Amino acid sequence: MSMAQVCCDSASSAVVVGAEAEARARARAGRRRRAGDAAARWKVTAEAPQGADEAAATRKRRAAGGEGVATKRHGFTSVAGRRREMEDAVSIREAFTAPAEEGKPRRDFYGVFDGHGCSHVADACKDRMHELVAEELAGAAQPESWTAAMERSFARMDAEVTASGGGDSASCRCEANKCDHVGSTAVVAVVGEQRVLVANCGDSRAVLCRDGAPVVLSSDHKPDRPDELERIEAAGGRVIFWEGARVLGVLAMSRAIGDGYLKPFVTAVPEVTVTDRAAGDECLILASDGLWDVVNNETACEVARACLRRGRDRWCAEAAAMLTKLALTKNSSDNISVVVVDLRPRNHL
Repeated sequence: MSMAQVCCDSASSAVVVGAEAEARARARAGRRRRAGDAAARWKVTAEAPQGADEAAATRKRRAAGGEGVATKRHGFTSVAGRRREMEDAVSIREAFTAPAEEGKPRRDFYGVFDGHGCSHVADACKDRMHELVAEELAGAAQPESWTAAMERSFARMDAEVTASGGGDSASCRCEANKCDHVGSTAVVAVVGEQRVLVANCGDSRAVLCRDGAPVVLSSDHKPDRPDELERIEAAGGRVIFWEGARVLGVLAMSRAIGDGYLKPFVTAVPEVTVTDRAAGDECLILASDGLWDVVNNETACEVARACLRRGRDRWCAEAAAMLTKLALTKNSSDNISVVVVDLRPRNHL
């Protein structure tokens, strides 16, 4: 409903009396109520909550249907969409490594975690992954050692969620003794001044927009991907087509953190890419498959660039919200989480 419609309705009601006037008033009230309900699903805060109140704040945002954060350098939107439960999690940590010293570059951390079975593994990744990555990268000075550092980070994260069982999480809804049936994808980006480091495990995705064209920085881990199918079968597993390709007929991705009952067929080893930044870099998009199932890479970049060209300070948040709404209009059936990061030089601000 547009403001023009509201104004027109108000003007016309002045000359209508009786039953028709009452009917129009009820219709206007219904439209306003629906507009208010929709607005409640798009909550944008200046910064992510921290400290002891974070879990409570997360539950309130999920009850409202979504959450978002907007700054000049990045923005994100995360909504339940058409799902009853919210199992996605997003982590944004600026300058997440040790405080910048003279001569040491700044690094920012961005992560999207798409849980399945329950939300506690995705929540654990949100809380811990950046700390593990920071610890492992501290001893990896050269880009050649970053792949091994990210693999160790993911292995430690996987070991932690497997050992904890998830029972202590406030958001855990698992049945008794079923927490090893829960897992999460993880796509993580470490953005430095010269390079973008991406590690991916699962079917979330990272796409860089460069000179108006998408540069894909990760590859989806689907069970029917030829190399993944070969790996699963070599380990003694099977890929069964049940509403799509699934590991043992259960899981629609071939790599994930958690999912202890499907190991070794489902592994937590990430694929890692290191990309040099270029003058034509515009933004980085990280998103769960709730976006990528219905929006292709080219369209995602076009939407982000359209928001960039409007010249507003918080265009990243606008782009994340627009992409999420586009996925909803295209009938995405999953939770949708989108992070957009401005990669232009800081003197553009």
